[in-house]
Amino acid sequence: MEKYYYDLHIHSCLSPCGSDDNTPNNIAGMAKLCGLDIVALTDHNTCKNCPAFFEAALNYDIVPIAGMELTTAEDIHVVCLFENLSDAMAFDEEIDKRRIKIKNRIDIFGNQFILDGKDNIIGEDENLLSNATTVSLEEVPSLVEIFGGIAYPAHIDRQANGVIEVLGTFPETPHFDIVEINRRDKVDEYVEKYKLYDKRVVISSDAHYLENIRDKENFFELDEGLKSAQAVRENVFRLLR
Repeated sequence: MEKYYYDLHIHSCLSPCGSDDNTPNNIAGMAKLCGLDIVALTDHNTCKNCPAFFEAALNYDIVPIAGMELTTAEDIHVVCLFENLSDAMAFDEEIDKRRIKIKNRIDIFGNQFILDGKDNIIGEDENLLSNATTVSLEEVPSLVEIFGGIAYPAHIDRQANGVIEVLGTFPETPHFDIVEINRRDKVDEYVEKYKLYDKRVVISSDAHYLENIRDKENFFELDEGLKSAQAVRENVFRLLR
């Protein structure tokens, strides 16, 4: 087996709270400097910068994963990851129908830039991306599965938009096989307190700024000799499923 260092929760400049410097190429370059092998782009309620990130990742030998940080109707954040870019973009279209469209206040929330693979601005989402959608937590796993993806609660150890903070405990339903914890030193505490013994714990940065992307620490053990990004993604999703 071979170690692949990962970060499965990073925001680009399309997220309103993300830095304008968080372009696809800058994220891929910083990930390379940090020693990461696998990186998921997970903007708030959109996948529209994932095509650019896939193109940028080629320049830095990073394995890209297309994702989204979905905000449920309960204001809970859920990481949604997709093995194939096309599935992520189809999911993006579905979630766009379920968004509550409120005009973005750039002076308050920041820009929401859509870029191409060379970091040129090709568009901008005019409606705020970070607010709640009409998708309930209960329907998230089955909805994401329809599009070939996996979903799990984000940063359960944080107050803002964490499932435990919002609901007061970790819910029995819907069932999640995976949980994300933001701080490694909180893993044992949360696993014990909320009886998460049957869950796979993923530790990711939720980076909104380039300097928040962490040096390599968390890894998956995958098959040796994988020769393509697609082969690596297939192994990652087989492991997570």
